[in-house]
Amino acid sequence: MTEPIPVLAAGDHFVLNRLLVEALHAETDPAAWDVRELELPWPHVPFGRVAEVDEASGTEEQLIEALSGVRVCLTQMAPLTSRVLAACPDLELFAVSRGGPVNANLAAATEQGVAVTFTPGRNAESTAEHTLGLMLAAMRRIPQAHAGTVAGRWDSGLYAYDETGLEIAGSTVGLVGAGAIGRRVAAALVALGATVLVADPYVDPATLPPGARRVELPELLASSSVVSLHARLTDETRGLIGGAELAAMPRGSVLVNCARGGLVDHAALAAALHGGHLFAAGLDVFDVEPLPADHPLRGAPNLVLTPHLAGASRMVARRAARMVAAEAGRWLRGEPPLHHANPPAVTP
Repeated sequence: MTEPIPVLAAGDHFVLNRLLVEALHAETDPAAWDVRELELPWPHVPFGRVAEVDEASGTEEQLIEALSGVRVCLTQMAPLTSRVLAACPDLELFAVSRGGPVNANLAAATEQGVAVTFTPGRNAESTAEHTLGLMLAAMRRIPQAHAGTVAGRWDSGLYAYDETGLEIAGSTVGLVGAGAIGRRVAAALVALGATVLVADPYVDPATLPPGARRVELPELLASSSVVSLHARLTDETRGLIGGAELAAMPRGSVLVNCARGGLVDHAALAAALHGGHLFAAGLDVFDVEPLPADHPLRGAPNLVLTPHLAGASRMVARRAARMVAAEAGRWLRGEPPLHHANPPAVTP
């Protein structure tokens, strides 16, 4: 009888070990594995840099001890550093349940022959829905109305024409970026009756939902009552929406960002809100996280903020667990990974 293969479920308080183990057992014969568990403290303890990797939870010492003799690791946040790799020669697969394996040293993993996989698209639905929620909250001033009601006020003044909200139906909404999230948002907006414009130099117009049209960014900014950002943060897109771009948007328009904080000049955004050029903004991501006490957005009017939660849902956690478990199943069957971050480490 073949000995069970040691596998480590290094979950946290979002992608739970229970979910990882359940998904692994649903994907493969439970008897194939000798399951070990390590619970990491995120999100109750913020992630951060561990040695040379980013956005990691836990310590190198914890992982080295837990990986002793382990060949497969399923995790979201565990730090795969050069030191961990050197101390764990049995490791063959490090399956990361997030859209990018920034907590793994890919060069060192490749040198060690360890395959690193990731889970693109795991939170596309959640982020698209959160985008729509922020959009509606900002356009209809829902948080302000809620706060006033809880405080004992009856703000019927929000019915005044200059104060009352906007509708998606009949509006032109511009989406900057049309990846998995942007396309989902576009389809939902079309269904709600919006005219949807998309600025993305890399998108094939044929892949856009029916009713969405690709345009250049200047046309999108000038034509849209709502602009929602869905671009990756690169050297090309950093600071994409600055003072000039905000000024190019129609007076009384709305900006929404659930992509990356570095896409926006936040000082310019605060000025556009204080000056009344923008009606409102809804943000889930920021240039500095957590948001510092002296950040220019603090105190800006008509602003809806959430603490980088767009990708958080119970469905995302379950989906992420299933996706890494599927990679473990492929490894067990001798198949190549579906989403591998360091293909040179994978041998035929």
